[in-house]
Amino acid sequence: MLLLAISLWRPETFNGLRSMASDAAAPVGEVGAAGRVGSRNFFEAIAGYYNAGSKNAELEEEIRIARVRLAEARALEQENERLRAVLQLVEGDVEPVTTARLIGSTSSSARRFAFLSAGRRDGVAPGMPVTSPLGLVGRVLEVGANTSRVLLLTDTDSVVPVRRATDNTVAFAEGRADGSLRIRLINLGINPLKEGDIFVTSGAGGLFHPGTAVAMVTEVTDDGAIGQLLSNPAATDVVIVKPIWQGNVVTDMDAPLGSVDSEGDESSSSQDEE
Repeated sequence: MLLLAISLWRPETFNGLRSMASDAAAPVGEVGAAGRVGSRNFFEAIAGYYNAGSKNAELEEEIRIARVRLAEARALEQENERLRAVLQLVEGDVEPVTTARLIGSTSSSARRFAFLSAGRRDGVAPGMPVTSPLGLVGRVLEVGANTSRVLLLTDTDSVVPVRRATDNTVAFAEGRADGSLRIRLINLGINPLKEGDIFVTSGAGGLFHPGTAVAMVTEVTDDGAIGQLLSNPAATDVVIVKPIWQGNVVTDMDAPLGSVDSEGDESSSSQDEE
């Protein structure tokens, strides 16, 4: 009762005693607080580890999905570029005969042929050039009703008159049956060719349209070079069948001798009569 009366009358009387008790219990409180903080940090670290692991797994899964989507987008972009190139090829100066697909090719034979999903019903005829957006593929050799056989440039019987794209260095591109072309210069002497030269069709012979890409030089030889085919048939899907270049000249060459002159005389005489 006395202590209660003193604390009510003079509350500051026991301040010293309370301070001494707090100082005595401070070390124990600090140890308990440190233990509580340490245990909390330990459990938080474990929880953070598992949370980080799950988030990393989610991020890795998102990255894998993003890579797949990126690959699909790139493939779609390449397909669009290829189709645009085919469309530009169709809309060129020369009106194509038809657009078709390469549906097969020889694999075990030493000859190099491909099969086209277009034939006589589509207007395809033997000798017509077959091109892709990257360049010349070959020429039509045989024609059926709905399919055709194409002689590829790499066949040993394929010979194409070509010229270097930068000047008038003319040559012949012969197939080697190994996926490459042998470029033989017409004018022998100092070989002016070098690696990286691009050869295009020259238009000589009245079969292939001039300016169509054919091959790139990869190795220089004594009489010419070895060229890599620019339009690889194995990677070609859609192709264009074009009419024969200077087809009237080819027709006149097959006509009997003198028939052209007689027709010319008849046309001139009719003009004189008019």
